Amino acid sequence: MAVSQALVVRKRLVEVDEPWKLDIYENTGGYAAAREVVTTSSPEDTLEEVKASGLRGRGGAGFPTGMKWSFVPKDIFPKYLVINHDEGEPGTFKDREMFELDPHQLLEGMIIAAFAVGASKAFIYCRGEFALGSRRMDQAIRSAYEKGYLGSGIFGSSFDFDVVLHRGAGAYICGEESALLDSLEGHRGQPRLKPPFPAVKGLYGQPTVVNNTETLSTLPHIFNHGIDWFRKWGSEKSPGVKVFSVSGHVNNPGNYEVPLGTKLSDVLELAGGMLDGNAPKAVIPGGISAPLLTITDIAMDFETLQAAGTMLGSGGIVFMDHTTCMVRNALIAAEFYEHESCGKCTPCREGTWWQVKVLERIEHGEGRQEDLDLLLDMCERMDGRCFCPLGDTAAWAVRSNLQLFREDFQAHIDEGRCTYETDHRTLVGARAIGPGDAGVTPQPSEGIGSDSEASS
Repeated sequence: MAVSQALVVRKRLVEVDEPWKLDIYENTGGYAAAREVVTTSSPEDTLEEVKASGLRGRGGAGFPTGMKWSFVPKDIFPKYLVINHDEGEPGTFKDREMFELDPHQLLEGMIIAAFAVGASKAFIYCRGEFALGSRRMDQAIRSAYEKGYLGSGIFGSSFDFDVVLHRGAGAYICGEESALLDSLEGHRGQPRLKPPFPAVKGLYGQPTVVNNTETLSTLPHIFNHGIDWFRKWGSEKSPGVKVFSVSGHVNNPGNYEVPLGTKLSDVLELAGGMLDGNAPKAVIPGGISAPLLTITDIAMDFETLQAAGTMLGSGGIVFMDHTTCMVRNALIAAEFYEHESCGKCTPCREGTWWQVKVLERIEHGEGRQEDLDLLLDMCERMDGRCFCPLGDTAAWAVRSNLQLFREDFQAHIDEGRCTYETDHRTLVGARAIGPGDAGVTPQPSEGIGSDSEASS
């Protein structure tokens, strides 16, 4: 039976022309859920409904959304809502699509979230490179104010809600929620010590809820259709649908929305299968932060992937075939993390630099046998020893490549060269990359899921 998508947050993007316009959004049921919540419900009931839905964060950690909101103190004001739209995980481009094509969906979700936690002001932290999305969102905010959906007494109620759009400067570290808050406050974006967590002490020292774009874009659908409708997909612990960004050696790279628990092989089928009918050699299941998989017969949900030693992460899936040099793949990841490390923590700052140096040595045919154990030792010394997960994920990326494909590393050392080609470049695949291939594995000067790839 043919595999099909379960369109929820992407439904309007796929089926409606110019979905970013307010009149189009209203004509397709937009703002009905937010209006009903604000005018007929209470913050407590709204929070309980989100808890009962089982919605989990779609940005990476998968923490239960309602539980996260419940940590916000009820008697401390002001409170803030912050949207993490700093989508910088290589291989992930789902939030950018939603933001550009359906900004009012996010705004409606923000209204519901702010009402539930008692926040009267929200900040959207938009990745600096997302110029089109920021223009679209700016216009969406303006039009929502004009219609009375934002501002004082929205929908004729006593609830006031203001939204500020803020563009970042492209630092990957600002995708970490506490570094994002530092950046919003005008400081250098660096992670904070936790606890206290943002829900207790966040932006400007006040209680703050930080949520991802896809997470809040899901809320209007839950309140429009009900908890049972949402939970008919997925599993008890991972209910609902999820958008996956698929790239690499596939025929049809792009975003695909499927129920959580869908087999990875089915996601691959939706993406048109592997180039030239090749078999997958390795798969990054959740952005390059996620350790590699070598199988596709696995359910794409939080628990299953965690049990397999990896994670769902941001939902950026990169398929690689037999033409991929895993030494080069590890080096691309290491170079990214070395470039994006904020430098606050010594294990991350020094560890990523040394990872690159040793991997370059191996890739260029100058590796030594002891380098393999040296890399594993570096990863051990980085993992769990930093303020934020960047140091951890830098260790996971290199370690999983080495542990699963040690033969590639050994061949480089034994042969004194890359055995995949003669000029030490990543073998891209069997067909040339065209301008319309958003998400196909990039040329060597870029990297798997690099910003230029995710931007296409």
